[in-house]
Amino acid sequence: MRNSITVARLARQVEARRRTDEGTTGGTDGGGGGPRPRVVVVGSGYAGLGVLRHLEARLPAAAAELVLVSPTDHLLYTSLLPQVAAGDIEPRHLAVSVRGALRRTVPHLGHATGVDLGRREITVVGMTDVPSTLPWDRLVLAPGALTRTFDIPGLAEHGLGMKNLAEAVYLRDHVLRQLEYADASDSDAERRARCTFVVVGAGYTGTELAAQMRRFTVEALGQFPRLDAGQVRWLLVDLAPRVLPELDEHLGTGAAKVLRERGVEVRLETSVTEVRADTVTLTDGDVIPAHTLVWCAGVTPNPLVSRLGAETVRGRLVVDECFRVPGTDGLFALGDAAAVPDVTKDGAPAGQTAQHAVRQGAAAGRNVAASLGHGRMRPYRHRDLGFVVDLGGADAVANPLGLPLSGLPAAVVTRGYHLLALGAGANRAYVTADWLLGAVVRPRIVQLGFLPPPNATIARVEQTELYGAP
Repeated sequence: MRNSITVARLARQVEARRRTDEGTTGGTDGGGGGPRPRVVVVGSGYAGLGVLRHLEARLPAAAAELVLVSPTDHLLYTSLLPQVAAGDIEPRHLAVSVRGALRRTVPHLGHATGVDLGRREITVVGMTDVPSTLPWDRLVLAPGALTRTFDIPGLAEHGLGMKNLAEAVYLRDHVLRQLEYADASDSDAERRARCTFVVVGAGYTGTELAAQMRRFTVEALGQFPRLDAGQVRWLLVDLAPRVLPELDEHLGTGAAKVLRERGVEVRLETSVTEVRADTVTLTDGDVIPAHTLVWCAGVTPNPLVSRLGAETVRGRLVVDECFRVPGTDGLFALGDAAAVPDVTKDGAPAGQTAQHAVRQGAAAGRNVAASLGHGRMRPYRHRDLGFVVDLGGADAVANPLGLPLSGLPAAVVTRGYHLLALGAGANRAYVTADWLLGAVVRPRIVQLGFLPPPNATIARVEQTELYGAP
């Protein structure tokens, strides 16, 4: 009941602020004589927050009312989630405060679960699952993505994800719990199964996670005297023919070399056919005794996208080069939700990377402002700065501006890039302190226990049930 009242109170506050501002400005849009248009942005990720930052910078306060709809009050810097799982970074240090980043945007906490294009309203489900509606004059969809899963027997029940802070912290607890069980067991077979960890997906997240978690578990063995490094087994599995298939071959080759030197088993052109509580069956018929499977095999657009009834490409909304959704005036989409054409690549859809999302946020913010009469629209253009892959410690691979790097030079460039991309001075300071402390202080091997196992499935953590059946 309390949360229901809070949602209603927030809606009243938004409306009250709109009326107050209209009274202050004469109820105009900066000279047109009508009420201020309301710009609603869905999603507080790289793309959504970027749009609002640019709208606040470009638009006079009287030009529009800005509203953010998001289930969280922060931007999560997902690129460093593997380091949260490995205990190198404290979870809060990757959360950039929305209220700290924005000055006059009104946050509305909740999941956007539906859009009525005719009435120009969105449906928002708050913390108590009580839906409310919010009208809009401009709607910007940047709800991000969820973990892409397949109809593999046992995956929904036993697979763990790596898409948010809860999943990263839970994975660390889970791995330590398996080591505890193994250390206490007198059965060699049980020890081997508990110490075996399978990661599916050799893209960014899976590769970084396997490399860093193998390093973490070996370091943790100092507190488990009955276990040794030879009993710890990490496997990285992917259907692709090489590691990091979406990146330059140099990066994939370098990352695979580090993985194998660390002792990670890399199984390429292989996937999973069944997951059970104590085994993982691969497509080559190998049955691996294991109590852990981490699913990092890609992402899928937020289910909100499919509810619009608009044209999509591989689940992403079709938009023009200025982020506009054809057929609906005032509707924009970007980030993982949209197949944004990149004019520098003959209109091919831009990649689903943080680098694209950050740049699209700035460009879309400019174009939304232009739709309100401030500035002019420009097509999205992307200049590739290269990619960085942090493998933990002094190991990384990178190609900044096309220059291939590996080892310590790549690690320096990689961490420098992450600090710049974090976008908030306080977060940069905290993350830097975490790295410096990690270089001189032994890791703390403790379980936090924030999320009990029954609630740790991908669907429960990412709350996909709010959107109903696909």
